Amino acid sequence: MKKIILSGSMAYDRTMNFPDLFKNHLLADQLDQISVSFMVDGATEDFGGTAGNIAFGLKLMGEDPLLSATLGRDHFRYTGWLDANGISRDMIVIDESELTAGCYITNDKNKNQFTIFNPGAMKQSSGLDFDAIGTDSALVLVSPGNLHDMLTYPAECLKRGIEYIFDPGQNLPVLPKDQLIKVISRAKLLIVNKYECNLIIDKTGLTKEEMVKLAENTIVTRSEEGSELFKREGGLIEVPPCKPETVLDPTGAGDAYRAGLVSGLMEGKSLHESALQGSVCGSFAVECNGTQNYRFTRDQFERRLSTVH
Repeated sequence: MKKIILSGSMAYDRTMNFPDLFKNHLLADQLDQISVSFMVDGATEDFGGTAGNIAFGLKLMGEDPLLSATLGRDHFRYTGWLDANGISRDMIVIDESELTAGCYITNDKNKNQFTIFNPGAMKQSSGLDFDAIGTDSALVLVSPGNLHDMLTYPAECLKRGIEYIFDPGQNLPVLPKDQLIKVISRAKLLIVNKYECNLIIDKTGLTKEEMVKLAENTIVTRSEEGSELFKREGGLIEVPPCKPETVLDPTGAGDAYRAGLVSGLMEGKSLHESALQGSVCGSFAVECNGTQNYRFTRDQFERRLSTVH
């Protein structure tokens, strides 16, 4: 059985709620000298980061992913969470000189948002040992994380004949144009959301038709509208969404989609069948607050999958 290697971020997501409106405490003519303090009414901490979220979803799908990421000296809560959920941390690097990456989000009562992200330990490479993972026995998913890793791991995969999926996500703005095209062009699969697709088009100067011919396959996710599957040789397949029972929090739904998708590929299913699994996995994620708090049994998953056509 192939190993699934997840390269990307692991972070603590800390969310706070401000019971007023930010605009009531900001002076429009003094935005160049802001000094304000917001008293929040509570905070939650969730385990996040793209690689961590996808690993959680893959574990629910019955897979055993390997995480190639860097955590900081405050890693104990996260590594304890991984242990409790049976997710391997054998390939995780601990940087004692930094804190684990952290996302600090404050929402006002109209859901306006201030977000501050500290990359912390993610500034260091995860040091993936390609000699140890084999060649034909691995599939590498390169997701948003350390910039050096995102640009060099695909080249290592290519050199060793390892298939990789490229998932640039929120790191797209800082990826150099020429290297971005090069990395995408050699991928088995490019996966982006609708906004990221448009950002690649704008950044590279390519048309959408040209962009979707770079990778062997391209998936563009469109939230509640489902997703689109493009093949290099041409053709478009519309993948329907899976309707959740309720929507509490869309955060992390894209990562859950990727987990369902990759699990399908590992099971030998077609890309279309795998994308349907992605839709179902994402539907469970939006029914819970936070990114790694949803659950389902295999029977529950299969029942919901049977409703998606």
